[in-house]
Amino acid sequence: MARTAGSHSEITGPRVLQAALTLFARHGFAAVSMRQIAAEVGVQAGALYNYTPDKQTLLFDLMRTHMEGLLEAWEAEKSDGDATERLRRFTRFHITYHLERPDEVFISYMELRNLTPENFREIEALRRKYETELEKILRDGLAEGVFNVPDPRVVTMAVIAMVTGVTTWYRTAGRLSVEAVQDIYWQMVQRAVSA
Repeated sequence: MARTAGSHSEITGPRVLQAALTLFARHGFAAVSMRQIAAEVGVQAGALYNYTPDKQTLLFDLMRTHMEGLLEAWEAEKSDGDATERLRRFTRFHITYHLERPDEVFISYMELRNLTPENFREIEALRRKYETELEKILRDGLAEGVFNVPDPRVVTMAVIAMVTGVTTWYRTAGRLSVEAVQDIYWQMVQRAVSA
């Protein structure tokens, strides 16, 4: 983001991103103006351009930050072991990570269509990198004889869609804990891929 000499960029810059995140998740990218983002932050609309060149950059920065954070967190979480254990860890990790970031998840999935082609390619490459982590687990499980999946790439997409879907219905005040939801989803994933 651009900086103005003597400004409080280290404070205002993150506030701009947080305001954009909140407003994009609540109203949708297309319905939010730079003026609304500025009002949310508490700066004049013109001052917003000291922190970002445009709304597209805000959307791209939010998506890139989400995907890079996801990849970094998975890298720290993943472990060696057989494919079944690695798949269990992936399933539980994915649910926890995404439940803690519902706005980021919503934007990352629903606003892809609003990225420029260049920005879309970069985000898609990060998504593919994450998906490849799961696809490798499934291929290893096939090689070990513990999984039976007709097409690891298609099953990868199906599993990710299923476990990401938790963010659309789960509520912390509901009857199930995150751990209980992880257990149920792990059972479903395991049944779906088991030999």
